[in-house]
Amino acid sequence: MRGIILAGGNGTRLKPLSIVGSKQLAPVYDKPMIYYPLSLLMLAGISEILIITRPTELEVFRRLLGDGARLGMSIGYAAQDEPRGIADAFRVGADHIRGEDNALILGDNLFHGANLPSLLRRSADRLNGCVLFGHQVADPQRFGVAEVDERGRLVAIEEKPARPRSNLAIPGLYMFDGGVVDVAKRLTPSARGELEITDVLRAYLDEGRADLMWLGRGVTWLDTGTHESLLEAGMFVRDVQHRQGVRIGCVEEIAMHMGFIGVDDCYRLGEEMASSPYGKYVMNCARSFHCLPASARFLDES
Repeated sequence: MRGIILAGGNGTRLKPLSIVGSKQLAPVYDKPMIYYPLSLLMLAGISEILIITRPTELEVFRRLLGDGARLGMSIGYAAQDEPRGIADAFRVGADHIRGEDNALILGDNLFHGANLPSLLRRSADRLNGCVLFGHQVADPQRFGVAEVDERGRLVAIEEKPARPRSNLAIPGLYMFDGGVVDVAKRLTPSARGELEITDVLRAYLDEGRADLMWLGRGVTWLDTGTHESLLEAGMFVRDVQHRQGVRIGCVEEIAMHMGFIGVDDCYRLGEEMASSPYGKYVMNCARSFHCLPASARFLDES
């Protein structure tokens, strides 16, 4: 499975912060926002990832992540010159997808949950068309909403309904088969002038090939697209890390646990940042890895 992170858009809700750069590079406590969606794809076992962003931000992302080789991955980049909707990611990323199963995550979404990586891997294994995820929220009218029948099966999708038929919001995380590129190419822009992801989902639903996976109460989902939510996300990361002593979205640690890189490689990456608490943490992760029982070496944390 291949991964796509959509890190475009103008970040209008975050101005003036977003005037000087991509909102997906804004700090969420101790690391850039992009680390969180990237780490989730890594935990799902995905090592070939395309980052789609504005042309002016391409070199900044390259400077941060390079070609991914340091993490044992392949990271490519593509430009979206104008924000044309989430579904435009499949048009821009067609050469990356190349007819294979793929996962798309929005670059300003943060997910955290002990069982989330295994849920994503199960979803990838059962993929037959598309998988979308449902998360209970108190204000579903702000989101795309999944309607389910009495057996919990997906029957309809509404975009920001005035009277939601459920409280299951659809977060910015999706899995599709390779046919999604053709579906996206057939779309016409909505009244907002965008290619809507809900239209893609409905196309699969009409064919009976859309599955809904519920994200349980143990999963936290945060959209960091506003000043308030960005602050809340940073406080959430800080609190979890301070209580548990582990770092959310530490890509070097995850790459080691997933087997993308070796222990020595992880240590060297931490050593390059040894003057920071983050670098010291990465080094300590490498030092302690051999002390873990084999059953604990597969990281199931996001």
